[in-house]
Amino acid sequence: MVVQLSGVERSDQAVAGLDRPVRGLWSDAWRRLRKNKAAVAGLAYIGVMLVLAIFAPLLAPYDPNNIPSDAFSNTPPFWMDGGSWDHPLGTDSLARDNLSRLLYGARVSMIVGIVPTVITVLIGATYGIVSGWLGGRWDNILMRLVDVVYAFPSLLLFIIMQASLRDTGFGRLLGGLMLLFVAFAITGWNGMARLVRGQTLSLREKEFIEAARAVGNTPGRIMLRHVLPNSLAPIIVSVSFSIPAYILAEASLSFLGIGIRPPNASWGSMVFQAFPLITFMPIFVIMPSLLIAMIMIAFAFVGDGLRDALDPQSDRQR
Repeated sequence: MVVQLSGVERSDQAVAGLDRPVRGLWSDAWRRLRKNKAAVAGLAYIGVMLVLAIFAPLLAPYDPNNIPSDAFSNTPPFWMDGGSWDHPLGTDSLARDNLSRLLYGARVSMIVGIVPTVITVLIGATYGIVSGWLGGRWDNILMRLVDVVYAFPSLLLFIIMQASLRDTGFGRLLGGLMLLFVAFAITGWNGMARLVRGQTLSLREKEFIEAARAVGNTPGRIMLRHVLPNSLAPIIVSVSFSIPAYILAEASLSFLGIGIRPPNASWGSMVFQAFPLITFMPIFVIMPSLLIAMIMIAFAFVGDGLRDALDPQSDRQR
């Protein structure tokens, strides 16, 4: 049976539809992200790791770098024969507490992931937006410099920096972290520059940019007030993948013995120090390796979730 609606009823329904709240881009993206269970789980895990990293000095039962005179080296975790609750996750080859070193390693990993990402975003976004806005010959010159940076092997650069600066005052800053920050910043900003340049090229001929020009806004104001805010979505997605990339890079360099300066704890250095014991006590390699893998997976879930949430076309796929 077909029910015919009167003109008044149709008007009432139209008015009711107008009363619905209009969602903005960011509220709509947050709504989509919350529906992505993998992304929410990844965010929760990253949040836990951040809390552990921030409160590591309060949570760690021992000084991670202290070599006690009354403890045994290479003691197993509490659930294995010979383990003890005094050191729940055992001790390393120098009798240092593994739980404490894992907690402080989380702090190093988060710092190494976040700080270089912030630096590369600031440098790359500024460079890319200026290059894209200038266009023409200046854009061509600036992007050739980006190509040069792309061509230079980042691992070779870091090895050179380590060989020449590791034993200097600068190389010792923050236990070697400052050297990592500089190396990652030198080689990591180019990807962000290309991303933001592409966004700028696609936005600078839009009607709202032309309107901003027409009312007398300066180029700097247009870039800051109009171009950059409309480029935030891809920048945020890129950041979610950059952070784990730097975490993995630090772990890889520390595993090779050219990352964080000993005796400072990082997950990569723990794998490096425990690797000779892999046949005797593989759990010492598994624990930090598992944490590295889990943080990488968590950021991958969040990155995929953000990419879907910030893509307006994904509404058609629901």
